Amino acid sequence: GAAAARAGPRLPGPALNDAARHAREAPAASGRPVRVEPLPEDGRARVVLESATPVVDGGRFPAKRVRGERVEVEVDAFTDGHDRIACVLRWRHEDDVDWRETPMRPLVNDRWAAGFAAEKLGRYRFQPVAWIDRYGTWLHDLERRPDADPDLAVHFAHGAELVLEAVPQAHGPAAAWLREIAAELAGDGAIADRRELAAAPETVKLVRDHDVRRHATAYATVLEVAVDRERARYGAWYEFFPRSFGPDGRHGRLRDLEPMLDYVARLGFDVLYLPPIHPIGRQFRKGPNNTLVAGPDDVGSPWAIGGPEGGHKAVHPELGTVEDVRWLVERAAERGLELALDVAFQCAPDHPYVAEHPEWFRRRPDGSIQYAENPPKKYQDIYPFDFESEQWPALWRELESVMQFWVDQGVRIFRVDNPHTKAFAFWEWALASVKRRCPEAIFLSEAFTRPRVMHRLAKAGFTQSYTYFTWRNTKQELTEYFTELAHGPGAEYFRPNVWPNTPDILPEYLQVSGRAGFMIRATLAATLAATWGLYGPAFELLDDEPVAPGKEEYRHSEKYQLKRWELERPDSLAEFVALLNRIRRDTPALQQERTLEFHDVDNDQLLCWSKSAGDEVVLVVVNLDPWHEQSGWLTLPLARFGLEAGRTYLLHDQLGGGRFLWNGERNYVSLSPQGLPAHVFKVRHRVKREQDFDYFL
Repeated sequence: GAAAARAGPRLPGPALNDAARHAREAPAASGRPVRVEPLPEDGRARVVLESATPVVDGGRFPAKRVRGERVEVEVDAFTDGHDRIACVLRWRHEDDVDWRETPMRPLVNDRWAAGFAAEKLGRYRFQPVAWIDRYGTWLHDLERRPDADPDLAVHFAHGAELVLEAVPQAHGPAAAWLREIAAELAGDGAIADRRELAAAPETVKLVRDHDVRRHATAYATVLEVAVDRERARYGAWYEFFPRSFGPDGRHGRLRDLEPMLDYVARLGFDVLYLPPIHPIGRQFRKGPNNTLVAGPDDVGSPWAIGGPEGGHKAVHPELGTVEDVRWLVERAAERGLELALDVAFQCAPDHPYVAEHPEWFRRRPDGSIQYAENPPKKYQDIYPFDFESEQWPALWRELESVMQFWVDQGVRIFRVDNPHTKAFAFWEWALASVKRRCPEAIFLSEAFTRPRVMHRLAKAGFTQSYTYFTWRNTKQELTEYFTELAHGPGAEYFRPNVWPNTPDILPEYLQVSGRAGFMIRATLAATLAATWGLYGPAFELLDDEPVAPGKEEYRHSEKYQLKRWELERPDSLAEFVALLNRIRRDTPALQQERTLEFHDVDNDQLLCWSKSAGDEVVLVVVNLDPWHEQSGWLTLPLARFGLEAGRTYLLHDQLGGGRFLWNGERNYVSLSPQGLPAHVFKVRHRVKREQDFDYFL
């Protein structure tokens, strides 16, 4: 308390004025000097701006949107006393010089809102600005004054002065109109006419558009939003190993993949993702099932990058050449597919970097280079980079150039392996550098790690992120997690990309749940999230054999050996996956998470949720039990669906094709894993009685 008393009062303000920039010393009662706080730059700026949204870490990082979306901005704006305020939102694209403005509208409790359209890729900057609306305050006062008020003439004269203050900011006809309005207000015309003129919307707009904005307050931080293309928000990814698709059982080449391009397109995917395509190291190469000793014909792990043929800017000779990558980009585009490549910043022991830049790697006490470890796992075939190297600037520039090299070959999407084991500052710099030259670039963060680390990577610039969906199985787990993803603070910057399996992860649920379990997990992924992916053909061909009980690794993992897949097997889920992707493409409500809402079902094995877009409402019900039929009563919020209580409405199941007439908020559902374990309903709002019967003919 004594310390606070000695400090003296603190005057508000963002900056110091020149006259009071340095603290003055004044004698205190005790005889000791006391610091007097400097004056603010303008203590007459009375409007307070607080709690703007969207904002990430106080403006340290940008929020995220996609091109074509509106950026809706809100802020708390208020002042002391009873004066009215005016508030505008100003914004500009990072490439623009001039700011654009739009008025903010009052909501409730001193909250204001406005928005702008994100028309271009890149970053937009925005900032609310507010000031005392002296004309609005005067007009409000005028409306409360009776015609008999003896000071009314003086009040009109004051209004005329306020109008004239706007003239210097106006040009041409606007300035003339303002002078004419001021003359009318200060004149001796009928009071009713002058009241009408003062309050006319045209007058109010004209004065506010040219307000002098005396003592305006700008929000303390210029905020940013990063705008990506639509694929950043919505899409379906398919991962496979190209080396497993060569003719006659040989090692596949990139130019052998046209049949697989047709297959992936037929399944309805948007992105074809390939594991690393670079030369694979020979030293400490891993054998089948991650054994430490490889035979002469073992192909090794693609993530052990680099050999005598080159490193991260080279293609494995048995896959082809850099020219073949450009060819594959073009062939994929002809089928509506985009090619995604893996970025794995690590080296095999015989990568050229190891000999050319040994300073980029950490050494053990015996002088050998430290290989990658995640105890008890050891990766003797991989050397991680040392991001604390004395030569870190050169390392950063080289790694950034790797991504730019593949951008120059036409690749626009990258899945980044283990980014959480590299410096956050590097990613923030490198991703921004690549996106500055190529705003269309998309980066998926493969970081199955602690939540704060995953979120920091998303803030640092990763476009999308892997999630914990792979291990969320129960109704409570799924509800809590996807509510967090859709509506938690991370929704402004963390875009989920959910996968039921990956080459590294065969989750226990898929090991024990059979065909129905695969269908359940695919339905959850494809409808809960706007972006999903799977590792195939392992998924649609129901590969569920682990390397050992209790392990999440595949037996005979494709990471270490070639595999042969029988794509046309009769038990394949390919057609089911294709149906899910077709439903997603035809249903805008499923292409986002912001409207996700879970609904009550009186059975914990049934999960129900909805999404909406405009007038479209989609309702999904999934049986989470892969072994038993489950049924229950679900409760729907009819008003939020735009449905009238007591009126029949129709649901069209996009998965099974059936149509159902429901009435009221509570309805019965039964789902068996022996059939389709889910409904994906489109809700039809109005059903005429004379048409009801037609749906069952």
